[in-house]
Amino acid sequence: MIFSMTAFGRDKRTVSGKDITVELRSVNNRFFDCSVRMPRAYSYLEEKIKPYLQSRGISRGKVDVSISIDVLDTQGVSIVFDEGYAKGYLDALHALRDTFALKDDISVMSVARNPEIFKVKKPEEDAEKDWQDLLVVLGAATDRFLDARRAEGARIEADLRAKMHNIMTRVDTIEALSADDIVTYRDRLEEKIRAVLADAVITVDENRLLTECAIYADKVAIDEELVRLRSHFVAFEQYLSSDQPVGRSIDFLLQEINREINTTGSKCTNAAIAKLVVEVKTELEKIREQIQNIE
Repeated sequence: MIFSMTAFGRDKRTVSGKDITVELRSVNNRFFDCSVRMPRAYSYLEEKIKPYLQSRGISRGKVDVSISIDVLDTQGVSIVFDEGYAKGYLDALHALRDTFALKDDISVMSVARNPEIFKVKKPEEDAEKDWQDLLVVLGAATDRFLDARRAEGARIEADLRAKMHNIMTRVDTIEALSADDIVTYRDRLEEKIRAVLADAVITVDENRLLTECAIYADKVAIDEELVRLRSHFVAFEQYLSSDQPVGRSIDFLLQEINREINTTGSKCTNAAIAKLVVEVKTELEKIREQIQNIE
C-alpha cells in the first residue's frame, strides 16, 4: 500500500488544565522536512516532535505542525517581561521615531502587542508532563493525518494500477503486431535484395540471402525489450503492494520502462506500433506526475 505526501490532520482536547490544538498538514517534498509553530513558552518541546513523527512512519514530505496551548489552570505559572529584550525593543522604537520624525505614540499597550516581550515561567519539573499532555493531542492529530495519507494513497494507487493496466494492454498489442512485422520486414527485405541482384545480373546464393535477411530482421525484433518490460511490470506491482516508502523506487523504475519503450519505438517500422509507443509514453508521463505525490 502506498501513502500520499499530501494530507491534513487536526485534534483539539483539554488536557491537565490546558486547551491544546494540534494541526498537521503536508505537501510534496523529496525528503522529510518538518517545521513547527508553537507558543514560545513551550518551545523546549519542539525538538521532540520531528523524531515522534518519524517514529510514526513519516519519511517524506514537507510537514507543517501548528500547535496552540491555552493554559486554563494558571496555578504555579507566572508571566514576566523580558527586560533585556524590552529595552532593546524600546531603543529601536525610539530610534525609528527620531530618525523619521514620527509621531510618538509609544505606550504600554502598543509595546505589549509584541508577544516576545513576555515570558511564561513554569516549574522545571513540569517539562516531561507537558510533553505527555501534548502527546495525547499530537498522537490523535497524527492518527488522523496518517488516515488521510492512507486514504489519498489508496486513490492514487487505484489510478496507478489503471494506468499501468492500459500500458500492459498496449504492450500485448505491440507484441502481437511485432511478430507479424518481423515476417513482413524479412519478406520485404528479401524481395528488394532479389530485385537489386537481378538488375545487376548477379546469381543469388539462396542460403546466404536467407541468412542475411534473418540477421537484419533480428535487429528489429523486440523480444528482449518485451521481456524486460514485463519484469518491470512485476516490480511495479510489488512496489504498490509494499508497506515501505516506494516513491523514489517507482520513479527510477519508470525511467527503465521508458528506456525500453523508446528502444521498442526505434526498432519498429510499423505505424500501428509507433502509435502505441506514443500512447504508452503518454501514460508513463501521467504516472510520473502522479508518483510525485506519494511517499
